[in-house]
Amino acid sequence: MRHTVDYYFAPNSPWTYLGHARLAKMAAARGATVRVLPVDLGDVFSTSGGLPLPKRAPQRQAYRLLELKRFSEALEMPLTVQPQFFPVAADDAARLIVAADMAKGSNAAMALTGAIGAAVWVQERNIADTAVLGELLVECGLDAGLLQRSQDADVQARYEQNTQAAKDAGVFGAPSYVVDGELFWGQDRLDFVKRRLHA
Repeated sequence: MRHTVDYYFAPNSPWTYLGHARLAKMAAARGATVRVLPVDLGDVFSTSGGLPLPKRAPQRQAYRLLELKRFSEALEMPLTVQPQFFPVAADDAARLIVAADMAKGSNAAMALTGAIGAAVWVQERNIADTAVLGELLVECGLDAGLLQRSQDADVQARYEQNTQAAKDAGVFGAPSYVVDGELFWGQDRLDFVKRRLHA
């Protein structure tokens, strides 16, 4: 059976970055289809009770930094725990990923998602800057014209559809993975995703 993974994420999330390459690898190993679905996490939070990072209790913010360091070390992935450009608006980056998916398919969208995550959490680049997004397109071998395409109404509509689909699926945080209707929240649940893909 060929599985489908609905991959809901915010492109500026460190947890998306930490899980992205592992998801891509396990999906490829099992021949699974990944539907690349960036979402407006603020909109998701508005219906799920989640809070944006600056509004969370100090204890939760401190523990988040500790966990980021732990996972970075355990996964042997470079990560700047408090990068220069974070928090950062992610809507433009999300729409660019949607545009790449619509124009070039999921492989291109996955590559761009990985590059955007590394830009924030390793390279400390500002993904809210149009020039940086243009650079990332070039680095991924994608058409720089996608930057203009990402502002089109149908791209925005798809972004909104992704967000509504996430809410309909019970998603409340990022990244979340839905495999054949079963929800898994967080990159630390990827072992369970792998088991599901092997089922």
